[in-house]
Parts: sequence; C-alpha cells; structure tokens
Amino acid sequence: MRFTRPRTLGRWVNSVAPPWRPAAVLDEWVQKEARSISLRQLTFFGRTLTENRLLSSANYVRTELPTRLAHRLRDMQTLPFVVVTNPHMSHVYELYYKAFETLRKFREIKSVEENEIYCKIVSETLQEHLTVIPKLAMGVLECQDLMRAKEMDKFMNTLLRSRISRRVIAEQHLALTETFNAPWHFPNAKPQPESNAEFVGEVFLRCNAREVVDACWNRAKMLAQEAYGGQCTLPDIKLEGHLDATFPYILSHLQYVIGELLRNSIQAVVERRPTSAERPSPIEVLVCEAPQHVIIRISDQGGGIPTEVMPELWSFSKGPRSQTHLRNLSQVPKMAATMQELRLQEPKSGDHLANAGATRQRPYDGSLSSLTSRPPNLRLGMGLPMSRVYAEYWAGSLELHNLEGYGVDAFLQISKLGNKNEQLSTRASMDGTSFRNHFFLIDTMT
Repeated sequence: MRFTRPRTLGRWVNSVAPPWRPAAVLDEWVQKEARSISLRQLTFFGRTLTENRLLSSANYVRTELPTRLAHRLRDMQTLPFVVVTNPHMSHVYELYYKAFETLRKFREIKSVEENEIYCKIVSETLQEHLTVIPKLAMGVLECQDLMRAKEMDKFMNTLLRSRISRRVIAEQHLALTETFNAPWHFPNAKPQPESNAEFVGEVFLRCNAREVVDACWNRAKMLAQEAYGGQCTLPDIKLEGHLDATFPYILSHLQYVIGELLRNSIQAVVERRPTSAERPSPIEVLVCEAPQHVIIRISDQGGGIPTEVMPELWSFSKGPRSQTHLRNLSQVPKMAATMQELRLQEPKSGDHLANAGATRQRPYDGSLSSLTSRPPNLRLGMGLPMSRVYAEYWAGSLELHNLEGYGVDAFLQISKLGNKNEQLSTRASMDGTSFRNHFFLIDTMT
C-alpha cells in the first residue's frame, strides 16, 4: 500500500516536523510511574528541614521531572502528524524534549553543592517554559478542525495538569533550598520573618477563606477599574459564611481560580447594567466549611451565560470568539497562569496576602509572577478551563450553575485537610510498540 503526505500539511507556513530521535531512551522512562504527593506530605517533609531531607527532595525531583516529561512527550507523539507540525505545538515539543534530555542526565545528588547546581538548571528550565501555555493555547486553536474537540481538550487538560505537577515539585524544592540557605535556618540564628513562618516551601499553611477572598477581590476591583475607567461604578462584595475556615494550599493556585471567578462576575454585572447611573447588584460570596472540604460559592446577577456558549464553556479548542482569542494570545509571549502577572499601573501595597508569593526573596526565581505580565482586559478564552484544571489538581472541583437571564453561581470545592494526592495523568496513552508502529506509518508517508 502506498501512503501519500496529507495535503493539510501545507497549511503551516515554515512548518518543521520534530527531528527523529531514538525511541529507546524515552521508552525506558515511559515505563516508570510518577509518584504523586499531597500537600500534607509536602508540609511534613519540609517543616523539619535537614541536609539529608534536602538531598532526598532533590533526588525525588531529579527522577520525577524526566518521568513526567517522558509521558507527556509520548502523548504528543501520538497526535496526528499534521498537528505535531504546527509551529506552536512543535515549539512546545522541542522545549519538553530539551528539558527531558537535560534533566534525565543529571546524576544522583549527594551534596549541597551539587544541589545548588541542579537548582540552577531547574530554575532556568522553569523560566524557559513560561512560553508553554500561550504556545499550547495557540496550537490548540489553530488545530481545532484537525481533531475532535473532546480529544483536543483531553490532551490540553493532560498537558496542563502535568505542567502544574512539575512546577509544584520543582518550585517546592527551590523554596526548600532557599529555606535551607536562609540565615534564620541555622542553629542559634535569629527567628525567621513572620511572613516566611506561614510557608513550608510553596505551601501556605493557613489559607484563611476571608483573607484570600478579600485579597482577590481587591485586586480584581483594581483590574476592573483599570479596564473600565475610574468613572465606572463597580459592584460591592457581600461576604458571609464560615469566614474563619483555614486550610493548607498553594496560594497562587487558589488566587488564580478565585480571581478569575470574581473578574468574570464583575465583568458580567458591569456590562449588563442598562445605564451607568444605576447601582450594580452586589456579588455574593458564601464560604461553607465541612469536615473534609471548604466550599466557596460566588454568585452574581450578571445575566447568566447564553445557552449557545455553554457547550464550549470548559473547552480550550472551541468557542464563538476563537479567532479573537488567537490574536490576543499572540500578544502574550509568556504566561505563568498566576493572578499577579495581570499588569497594574500601580501595584497595591500593604496587602500581605495578595503579595505573599511575590514579595519573598527567591534567588532561584521560583515565583514566576515577576517574569510575566499581561493586560487585564486582554481576554484569552482560557480562564475558566484553566481554573478547573487548578481546582481539580488537588482533588477539588469547580462547577457553574447557570440561570440565563439572571446570573451564575460558581462552586469551588477545596480539600480542607491537604491529604489528597495530586491528580496526575501518569500513563502515556500509547506504549512504545504502538508508538513505533505509529511513526513507521509517518516514515512511509514521507
């Protein structure tokens, strides 16, 4: 049988397929299982930090990062050939393969000095991969007619969840290394600053529901004021329920989700008002603390979501404004998916919680919000699906109840105890034998 190259390959200008590489090395790493962790494990491991524990953390990350990268590389290799040759997809693939080759070759870490060298490599990789989210999003939008939307969204969710997992363990180790090197860590040293005492690595031990919502609300209002102008009257917030509920969490994850929900509610309420003189209805936030979970409900009277939009609400690849989102994404070369990267003219000071992740000094630049920025009114079409990926990563959930013509209720459920393992997509979708058969067909096509 004779195969011919698909004509759709010509759709990409200057498209280049990823270069051929021996599959044996990747096959070996794909056979390994990723070892998932929980917030509680991260906290207990880092709370009493010793040199042995630091080196154990380093070697855990040293083996986990290439393992998790290997599974995602294999998933990308199973995509249709025309999708892999998309310039944005190919860019991400090459970044992942470069990181995989670099990280897998690092030998066992046996000293603090070797750990310092490793941390530098990991930090450089994190910074280099800030282009991944916008490149992936643009690739998915450009390839939306080449794969079923359900399959494309599953692929995107898998890659983003894996990306979060790698950044969590990498940034946690960088933060633990920072702690180990801090002056207050040594015996008989002065006590650590109060802001640092609330963190074990990247884990914020006492996320307080009221403080987190207030901090996100203040920032969301500032972003809205900048987007709509100083003359626009913004809605108030009505916050009630179990406001003293506390739980361990990674603050940047929580701020992103709550910030996106509040920004969406503010936009809906402001743009629904018939006249600017009319006082907008308040946005209601209810916190409910249960034995195992904390649930945050955000309710607005912004008119709800049109019925025709609902089927694509959680999709990265479909939607009525795909081309607009594609143009906007081209203006965002880097993205860390944090609320702090949304650009403000004058950053608000004095709010220790909103700035907690950004103000701590980090020699390895684990906090990525300072490296990326984007205008607050630049809509990218991925706020809600990205928020759900964040929410589900620690075994939580994010659901929307839509009342078209009235408003929306968003329900964010968070695991309160921190004992739920990260939700990983560990196994690649195709084994080595199937993969080689898959690429044998591609070779015959070329």
